[in-house]
Amino acid sequence: MSKPHVFVARKWALAVLLSGTALVTGLARPAFAEEEEQPTPLGTLILTANRAERPVSAVPGAVQVIDEGQIADQLAQSNDATTLLARLVPGFTFSNQTLSGASESFRGRGVLIMVDGVPRNTPLRDASRTLSLIDLSTVARVEVIGGASSLYGAGGTGGVVNFITKSGADADAAPRITMETKLRAFTADIGASVAPELSLGVTQKPGAFDYAIGLSVKKTRETFDGRGNLLSSDPMLGQGGGDHTQALNGTLRLGYDIDEGRRVELSFEKVDLEQKPKYFTNYLSDPVSPNLAAPYYGLPVAEESSYLTLSYSDENFALGKLRVSLSRNDVTKRFAFNVFDPLVNSIVYYSGDPANPTADFNQSELDSLRDTLTVSIDSPLTILGRDASLSWGIEAGRDQTSQVGINGAAISTPLDNRWRSAYAQLNLDVNDTLSLSGGLRYDHFDLQVGSFTRPTVYYVGYVLPAISVTGGDFTFEEITGNLGFTYDLAAQTQVFGGWSQGYSLTDIGSFTRRAGLNSAAEACAAYGTSVPIVAYLYGCTLPGSGTLSYAEIGPKAQVVDTWELGLRHEGDRWGGQVSAFYSTSDEGVNFDPTTNRVRQSREEIWGIEAQGNVALSDSTVLDGMIAFREGRVDSNGDGRVDAWLGNNRIASPLRVRLGVSHEFANGLMLRGEALHLSGRDKVPNEVKLDGVTLVNASMAMPLGAGMVSLSVENLLDRGYVNPTATATRNTHAMGWGRTVTIGYNLTF
Repeated sequence: MSKPHVFVARKWALAVLLSGTALVTGLARPAFAEEEEQPTPLGTLILTANRAERPVSAVPGAVQVIDEGQIADQLAQSNDATTLLARLVPGFTFSNQTLSGASESFRGRGVLIMVDGVPRNTPLRDASRTLSLIDLSTVARVEVIGGASSLYGAGGTGGVVNFITKSGADADAAPRITMETKLRAFTADIGASVAPELSLGVTQKPGAFDYAIGLSVKKTRETFDGRGNLLSSDPMLGQGGGDHTQALNGTLRLGYDIDEGRRVELSFEKVDLEQKPKYFTNYLSDPVSPNLAAPYYGLPVAEESSYLTLSYSDENFALGKLRVSLSRNDVTKRFAFNVFDPLVNSIVYYSGDPANPTADFNQSELDSLRDTLTVSIDSPLTILGRDASLSWGIEAGRDQTSQVGINGAAISTPLDNRWRSAYAQLNLDVNDTLSLSGGLRYDHFDLQVGSFTRPTVYYVGYVLPAISVTGGDFTFEEITGNLGFTYDLAAQTQVFGGWSQGYSLTDIGSFTRRAGLNSAAEACAAYGTSVPIVAYLYGCTLPGSGTLSYAEIGPKAQVVDTWELGLRHEGDRWGGQVSAFYSTSDEGVNFDPTTNRVRQSREEIWGIEAQGNVALSDSTVLDGMIAFREGRVDSNGDGRVDAWLGNNRIASPLRVRLGVSHEFANGLMLRGEALHLSGRDKVPNEVKLDGVTLVNASMAMPLGAGMVSLSVENLLDRGYVNPTATATRNTHAMGWGRTVTIGYNLTF
């Protein structure tokens, strides 16, 4: 059990010293004047930050609500949740433009993705493919909380993103139907790339019963870079890409009002996705490119997942507002097939034929079944005559995760984790201008790491025999906390700050998949002098046993501490938010793309973020954001941070976006924006990343009973290296060239 962190004055002093400059720079976020671009008022209720409905003014950290209008703007371009966050959220990284979320981070750390408060991550084996599967056409708003947070469990070390889906609770008695269709193509070859998207939504509340139905279908074909070159189907070695996909999302949300204040809901979502790559990737070319001489012959990349949640709420419960939910996430992911390459993919599962060493089961599937029971209560209190509230509750659940080759054989340890948690979050209005908040969460984990036989692998001409791996049973605990304040400088201006903790579970599945190759000691224990190449590389002096024991693997949560100080303002014509943060972790988890290994060490990340909008007139709005972050890591284990974090954590330290929108009297709306991504060249043996500035433009206007839209991304057709995709495998991967999307939206 790790030690609970103590709330000490020196941490507050450090937070102020690190982020105080944010308050004197005068940076602020202007506010949208148009209806769909209005900033979130300080009084708007949000759920994510405190696990209970609270106004923005009660949140002691950077908070952002992406509303339905902004979601509609993104849908006019594409049904892509990752692009939405990359455009609007300063702390979120630039999209890698594939199915995978590899190297996509929040403030250089992990992000917890939720839908209606239920996490979608797979913490025991971080497969990354989460955001690309969310159907934005079913989303009413997105709540984003920057900084470490443990209130919803593991994963939120950099931030939390909660997608709130559309409900029929406030629908009309007659059905309301929304249809949207669009065509999207790359101008480099419209005929080869043009692809359709279609979505349909229906909501109705004829009485006590209500429903919301969503269905979307989307497809992609060929993709091209800004130089007109065909892009690879799998630019990041096994992660999948952005071309030749077809995806189907179906959602159903049913509600029933038992009586005034009591309600039961049932929601179900089904996701089916398939990518059929045409060619293998040439990772030795610069940049990586499709190998037109090597047609892909593996199984398609695929996703077949379902999410079910049953919830009950009671606004008039004796102890306050009660919510009970039971959820099940049933996830199956298949990854891309890759063949042996002596320089890029030097270790593969062995077929038995040295002339063609890659086994057909070198392609794998991940299965994750997660059940969670949550009971939460929001209790009003009075403390010393002042209003207060206490959000508290318990959680219990089970994660079962396994990764197998397509032949069904385990390639990592089967994992079974049972957990129990309790949390409490207090908000107290000290006076009319100052509010304090603080909370604790306790987690208890019982983890079973199963035994398995790691298959025989082929390594640059050598055969490494199969290894018998013994698992074990582990019990570990974690206590995390937070403490913060908000202070009203004026009716529309507020300063906020605090300290918070988040944690992530060790990606044990990734570690055990590399059994026998994670360290010199492990390689010598498993192979030793029995395999000459291992003895030569690692200096082994004794024969190997052919076995490994992970009975002492000792997994535990990796805790991140974040200190933050910021300012937000909401005025009639402008508003904004600026915050500075500093985060540390003693056992940060880093994947090294140059060695294909995971290492843990102390690290520090710091940054400043600002976003804002200003109404230049009643019809013209200027909006923008700026985000800077950087980080250091202890490279040699001596306890001092002495090296820069890798590009796969921080690919573009500086991002700047500036946009302008104008609405004409006839309803025509025009928008243009420019996005700048800085380069980075700090880490030895990692490729240099160049900066780039991209320009996007769009228009929308009423047509008949609906709205027609036209959008162009990468308007200037810049040929650029995608920094996030490049950082994943340390090989240059090009970004998307100019795309044009035309769509029509109709509601009746």
